Amino acid sequence: MAGSAATTPPSAARIRLRALAAHRWFWPAALLVGYLAQTLFRFVLSMHNYYPSVHADEDSYLVIARVLAGRPTTEMPVGVVIPGGYPLLLAPALRIADNPNTAYHLIMGINAVLNALVFPLVFVAARRLALSRPHAYLTAAAVALMPPVIFYSQFVMSDTVLPVLLLAWLIAMHGWLSPGSPRRRALYAAGMSLAAGYSMATHDRGGVVVALTALVLVVVLAFGWAPRLSSLAGLGVLAVSLVGVKLLAGFVENQFKDVPPSTVGNKVFENLENSRYIGTIVGRTFGQLWYFMTSTFGFGAVAFVLCVVVLFRTRFSVAERVVAFCMTAMVFGTALASAAGLADTDRLDNWVYARYCAVLVPLFMVVGLAALFRAGLRPLLKLALVGAVLIGVIQVSVSAYAGRELKGWAIPWTVPDAQFLSSAWDGLHMARTTTGALAVLAACLLLRASGGRKVVAAVVGCVTLFAAYATVTITDNIARPHSTSRQYEAVGLAKEAGLRKGDNVILDWDFDWGVRMALAYEVYWGRVWTDNVKNGNTPPATATAMLLTLGKNATPESSWAKPLPGWHVAKYSKDHGWVLWRKD
Repeated sequence: MAGSAATTPPSAARIRLRALAAHRWFWPAALLVGYLAQTLFRFVLSMHNYYPSVHADEDSYLVIARVLAGRPTTEMPVGVVIPGGYPLLLAPALRIADNPNTAYHLIMGINAVLNALVFPLVFVAARRLALSRPHAYLTAAAVALMPPVIFYSQFVMSDTVLPVLLLAWLIAMHGWLSPGSPRRRALYAAGMSLAAGYSMATHDRGGVVVALTALVLVVVLAFGWAPRLSSLAGLGVLAVSLVGVKLLAGFVENQFKDVPPSTVGNKVFENLENSRYIGTIVGRTFGQLWYFMTSTFGFGAVAFVLCVVVLFRTRFSVAERVVAFCMTAMVFGTALASAAGLADTDRLDNWVYARYCAVLVPLFMVVGLAALFRAGLRPLLKLALVGAVLIGVIQVSVSAYAGRELKGWAIPWTVPDAQFLSSAWDGLHMARTTTGALAVLAACLLLRASGGRKVVAAVVGCVTLFAAYATVTITDNIARPHSTSRQYEAVGLAKEAGLRKGDNVILDWDFDWGVRMALAYEVYWGRVWTDNVKNGNTPPATATAMLLTLGKNATPESSWAKPLPGWHVAKYSKDHGWVLWRKD
């Protein structure tokens, strides 16, 4: 009697909600509403953007998308041909739009639609981690609103879609290695290989994904951990995907015959073999792991430690252990490869570069939040303690090795999460960033310890709100100011100079670099060349205009010492240091 008297009956509202959730259409409808809300949130953040500002990445993707849309070719801003998988998704916008501003707005919409797919995919991943539907929904909302997930989707960057591909890759891998019918497992294996192949078509980081996929397929086939026909199906689809990647790359390279293909992979191996860079590569690998773990509010460190534990515990299923291996290998491989590729560059942010590992944030966040729901208190606290120690040791190691090199000015765009967590927008403050990240993690663990599992949903709800707040704050303090600072070089000069539809423009070799990058896209209907015409090179026959630099005390006519017949000065700006020559 005492036990029944102490039991509080559910409220009428809760009873009605449970009845509603029992309908077959409820969760599909809830996922659709959540996905649309996530898409709208992203579009609102980026709707002010109408020109490229991250040079030369955005400009290069836009130029490739323009060619894939069937428009005329032009100069490749980055100087090498990069993968065309992401531009292929943007090509419809450039096919539809009649001007660069409209096309960019449409691309922001495409980015929002693509990036918001993180939400339903995290829901699926959370369900595979044995979370209930309500808890999986909360987890998906929190993960999808994290700053590293959304930040790059506000620009024309392949990091918009890579998190989606990696989530699909690991979900399909888990499905392939989990019990089920042979047909279902073969479909999962095929989906895994397709996601891996398209990730390679999207960015060089996809090479790590393909290598891991091939390794897993071969090992699983050898040990018989899955039906062999499903493994063979995965290998076959992977081979076909790689052929597709090669064909796409060949087509894009053929449109830019004077530009070599990307050699990032070669550079990684060259730097790894150079003993001069070994210390720097190790330090920067650790730095990227530090940034990755702090940008996830510490949950990435918890998930990383948990993956290592799962990897060496036989009580976990084959699917869980293989996925844990791939997650661990992926974060290490990505950090190492990017650190090696950037080893010979001197920018401060290269010690802790945020972007390359950011695509793995959804994978580790969903595991970290699932541990908050599922793990016992003592194991959870142990995981968190080891993760916190790991973050601290890495930070101290990087700080000790890099020393003064971490004290300079950092481009805010390159370290957005670190600046938010340190509450300072003037540089990189590793200790303050670590403190901020661990404070968020500690608050979540304290609430979990005091309230038990029944408060975890409320805690994850708080993480969701905090993630949304962080994303909006970073947008206001970094994304928008960055874009605004690049406005003149992208659209202001073109408007002031009077560049018009049909112009084919030559840009001087020593012209402002940002302008040269942006105008490859902004000269939307024609093309651009970078050439040293003023020192004797012959202008291309189809050129109609030329932008040259103008010295402070020089006259516009003196900017081209020996002008060719038919060319004249049309406009100039002493304030911005340029002269526009036109052909009669």
